[in-house]
This record gives sequence, structure tokens and C-alpha cells, in this order.
Amino acid sequence: MTMDDGDPKAIVDLVSDGYGWRILVETRNEYKSAQTLSDSCDADPSTIYRRIERLSEADLLEVQQQLDPDGHHYKAYRANLDALHIRLEDEGFTVEVDRREPPADRFTRLYEGFK
Repeated sequence: MTMDDGDPKAIVDLVSDGYGWRILVETRNEYKSAQTLSDSCDADPSTIYRRIERLSEADLLEVQQQLDPDGHHYKAYRANLDALHIRLEDEGFTVEVDRREPPADRFTRLYEGFK
């Protein structure tokens, strides 16, 4: 799924920030908790939570509630993009984000393709 994003600089700033970049890489293939990200990024949890919030607001991270063995709930995060395209055009830069297709949408698309 490809979407144009309104503020190309804001998206580039988010993904080029060292912590934002690392969070997206760390969550590319699986959901991870903020604490796990804090450990793997060697960053204070408050720094990770700020980046998570910004990445989530830009729809670059998916959020999922998970259950730990003690029965407590916590949030886990996974990157919600497959590619980022930056183009220089006459009016300036444009950024397109290829976001992951939600499983329900993918199923619907596949099902409708069989009709």
C-alpha cells in the first residue's frame, strides 16, 4: 500500500533520527516492547517512548497489546512500513511510504481476486 505523506521533511526527520531508525530496524520482523527497545537501543525508556509516540502518530509503527506470563498487559510495537521513497521534483521533495497491508485487507483483496 502506498500513501503520500503531507510533510516530507517530518517523515525524513523521524526515520533519520538515530533512535527512530533503530526502533524501525529492531521492529521490522516482530513486535517488541518499549523496554526491549530501550535495552537494544541503549537508550533511556523516556527517549524510546517519545520516539515510539512520534513514529506511531506518523503511522510508521503498529501497536499491539500483549500478555506476559504473569497475566499483565503491555504494548508491543512493530514497524508499519516496507519502503520509503524520496523524490526530488520541481516543487520540492515528495515522500511516499509503502506501509504494510493489514492482514484483514490482504485477505479481502485476495478473496475478491478469486471471484
